[in-house]
Amino acid sequence: MNREQTKQRLASLDALRGLDLLMLVAVDRIVFKLQPLIHADWYNTFLQGFSHKEWEGFSPWDLVMPLFMFMSGVTIPYSLARYRQDNTERGAFYRRLIRRFLLLWVLGMVCQGNLLSLDSQHIYLFSNTLQAIAVGYLFAALLFVYTKPRTQVLVAIGLLITFWAAMEFVTIGGYGGGDYSAQGNLAEGIDRMVLGRFRDRAEMVDGVVVFQDWYTYTWLLSSLNFVVTVLTGVFAGELLRSNKTTGIKQRWLLGLGVGMVAAGWLLGLVHPVIKHIWTSSMTLVSSGYSFLLLWIFYSWIDCRGHRSGLTFLKVYGMNSITAYVVSNVVSFSSVSESLLHGTEQFLGEGYPALIAFANAAIVFGILYVMYKRGVFLRV
Repeated sequence: MNREQTKQRLASLDALRGLDLLMLVAVDRIVFKLQPLIHADWYNTFLQGFSHKEWEGFSPWDLVMPLFMFMSGVTIPYSLARYRQDNTERGAFYRRLIRRFLLLWVLGMVCQGNLLSLDSQHIYLFSNTLQAIAVGYLFAALLFVYTKPRTQVLVAIGLLITFWAAMEFVTIGGYGGGDYSAQGNLAEGIDRMVLGRFRDRAEMVDGVVVFQDWYTYTWLLSSLNFVVTVLTGVFAGELLRSNKTTGIKQRWLLGLGVGMVAAGWLLGLVHPVIKHIWTSSMTLVSSGYSFLLLWIFYSWIDCRGHRSGLTFLKVYGMNSITAYVVSNVVSFSSVSESLLHGTEQFLGEGYPALIAFANAAIVFGILYVMYKRGVFLRV
């Protein structure tokens, strides 16, 4: 594979991103609607894979968000390499970076921050996957353009250690000091103290900020490891863009994936694997699994040439931000129910599953038209 070929768009990356978004915006919303129709223990076990762990541990569904972030990092060496090589384009680089950061942040507030409610009492500042990507991408892109890979690796290791040390040894307002409980960990305390009323699901009651104990996701301190997650994607992108042979690339993807998963679970013995607060062990585990998935897709699609039948995934993967935002912001149930309400009398408990499938089909139809017309919305 020559140098120019390595710079071509990776079909495997589009397909993997498409699978991730397909699960997020379609499959997840259908499989639970089928539960009333499938009264079987095996199906209940199957559905556990579509649920997040309540606290410690890691389920297949816990990989969806880290994989999305990881893949945003893989694209960095492909899209930003020219800014590293040409100092005269740094102004364009900063404009592009700031625009991407702001758009992702605002879209995150639209999706989950209640921005469209137009009610200042229910607007949340930092609460969404897109904002986590914005933070990770911002710092990972700067590191990619201004530092060498060795420095990037050292920064990633430093951030992992910093998060672990903060969780273990820092105590603020009664939070932290090695407490990894949902209500007592340092990341939780920092979010409550800094974000206050603007923390997700917080509200003012008689002049006092009330936090919902069931909401245990954290964002500010967790941003250290958001950066690491995107950086691991950068490492994968650098590898795939290099002049190494495809065989060597496959071995590195596999080796790094296995090594990071093993390191993450070992670290988890003293620093628990908890997605809600994005612990360092969880970061290693999820990035390791992301490497392994990329290895599978890259080996099968880009190396062995099995590209037929990928259009379905590419429709989602090449407009991933659009798929995410549209499916989270726009409810198509009114359209689906207007057209299909007559089937409820025949389907009974199967009617909600039909509506979920119809909603997913509408989103796919929008994305497919965009794909066929070459319209790809990027931020």
